[in-house]
Amino acid sequence: MSNQPGSSTAAEPDRPEADAPPVAGQVGTAASRPGYAPGALPLAVLSLAWLAAMLWSTREAITSTAAGVTAISLSAYALPGVITAALVTGATVALAATNRLDRASLRFLATVGAGLLVGLVTAVGINLTYADNATTNTIAGTTAAAAIIGGALAGARQARVVAGLAAATLAAQIFVVLFSRARDPLSDLYGAGETQQSVLDAATWVSRTESLLAGLIAGLVAYLYLAWSRRRAERRDGGASSLRWPAYLVTGAGAGLLLLLTEVIIRIGGRGLLDLAAALSEADQVAQTALGTSRVDNAIWVLFVGALTTLIVFGRTLGPRAVDDEEEEEEEEDEPAA
Repeated sequence: MSNQPGSSTAAEPDRPEADAPPVAGQVGTAASRPGYAPGALPLAVLSLAWLAAMLWSTREAITSTAAGVTAISLSAYALPGVITAALVTGATVALAATNRLDRASLRFLATVGAGLLVGLVTAVGINLTYADNATTNTIAGTTAAAAIIGGALAGARQARVVAGLAAATLAAQIFVVLFSRARDPLSDLYGAGETQQSVLDAATWVSRTESLLAGLIAGLVAYLYLAWSRRRAERRDGGASSLRWPAYLVTGAGAGLLLLLTEVIIRIGGRGLLDLAAALSEADQVAQTALGTSRVDNAIWVLFVGALTTLIVFGRTLGPRAVDDEEEEEEEEDEPAA
């Protein structure tokens, strides 16, 4: 129908599209806001359980009778997993605590405060349950700093991206722990023999396999979370602010980015513990250097494989661009007559 004066549609206001993004300043429903992360509470509970499990396993390894004088080495070996878990927990708890906040500045302060609370509780728990020494203080302080940084990351505008990369990182870390049971059989499969070179070559291929699979899992989980959160918002509110491909790229690469951030935190806050572990012997020094290089390589693999996986899956869900009838008519009119 035409919209000429006097017609029945002239007085009717234009209705926005159902899938149109919300206008700046317009108050929308909770699930359609950029600062809202669906499923943040279950994700926070799961990450808290994972952090507690990592801290408990680290304590058991350090205080076991078999550890002996290797407690420092075991602490340095377990620190990256604890720091990554603290980053994810600080982010997810902050997301769950600020899902109802609208103002960006207030929300950022609240996320930092939530991360600080997680860090303080974790540090106090470590000091109460671990032995009172310099190693314990290093683990507690570095873990608290990681939780605060994770909370600050949760203050980003697109909370769904932060929640997606946190879920992807958590899934990848759980896979790495489960994958440890398959390292020895895979090492034999890759040709580990009696020579030192064959053992090193097999270990390299096992590490690459682990990084590849962890990146695939991180990329898939990142995409699945973003797709689920979009469908959930559409069901509840009839529309959701769509995320473009850069958001999927960042979310897929997020697990690798958090692993690189973990390495930065360790080399700054945990430098004393790493130096103590390396000073035990020449073999420990070589081992700590090799472990640091391996962690960086693993993070880079997870970053690129996760990002590519998410983009590929996201790209396959895109259909051909629809052409309106008016555009087709204009193209026909522009064509010269035969």
